[in-house]
Amino acid sequence: MTSTNPDNSVLTSKSDLLHIKETISMLYLAVCQIEASIKESNTSVDSLTSSFTDLAKHSREVDQHVQKMSDLSDIDNIKQQVSETSQEMQSKINQAITAFQFYDRVSQRLDHVARNLERVSDVIGNPVDINNPSIWEHIQNEVKNSYSMESERIMFEHIMRGASVKEALEIYQHHFSQEDAEEDDGDEVELF
Repeated sequence: MTSTNPDNSVLTSKSDLLHIKETISMLYLAVCQIEASIKESNTSVDSLTSSFTDLAKHSREVDQHVQKMSDLSDIDNIKQQVSETSQEMQSKINQAITAFQFYDRVSQRLDHVARNLERVSDVIGNPVDINNPSIWEHIQNEVKNSYSMESERIMFEHIMRGASVKEALEIYQHHFSQEDAEEDDGDEVELF
C-alpha cells in the first residue's frame, strides 16, 4: 500500500521499509565492531611497544650483570639481579603474548564485519530477499552465532533492540572488561 504526501513523494508500506531498518541495524553493528576493534588494537599495540622496549632494557641489564661476573666475590648479588631481571622479562613476554592475542581477536572481529556486510549486500542486491523477514532473521542468527565472546553477543543484542552505537559500545566495554578480569585470574598464558 502506497500513498502520496503533499510534496508528491511516494510513501512505501511498512514491509517495504524492513530492509532499511535491518540494514541500519547491521551497519550500526559493523560500526560498533570496527570502533571496538580500533580501540583494542591501539591498546594492544601500545602494550606491545612497551613490552618490547622493556625487554630490550632488561636484556641490556642481563648483559651488564653477566659482565660483572668477572668479580666472583659478589656472585650471590649478581645471581639475584639476573634472576629478578629474568622474571621481569618473563612478565613482559607474557604481556606481549597477550597483546598478540588481542590482535588475533581484532583480526577475527574485522573478518566477521566483512562477512556480515557481504551477507547484507547479498540480500540488498536480491529483490526477492530484500523484504523477507526470515532472510534477515537468518542473517542475524548467523551473525550472533559467529561470536565467540559473550560481550560481542551482548553488544549484538542491544543493537538489534535499537540501542545507539555509543550505548552498545559502553555495554560491550563493561562486559569485555569483566571477561578480561576473569581471564586474568588464571596464571597460564594461552597461545593462539
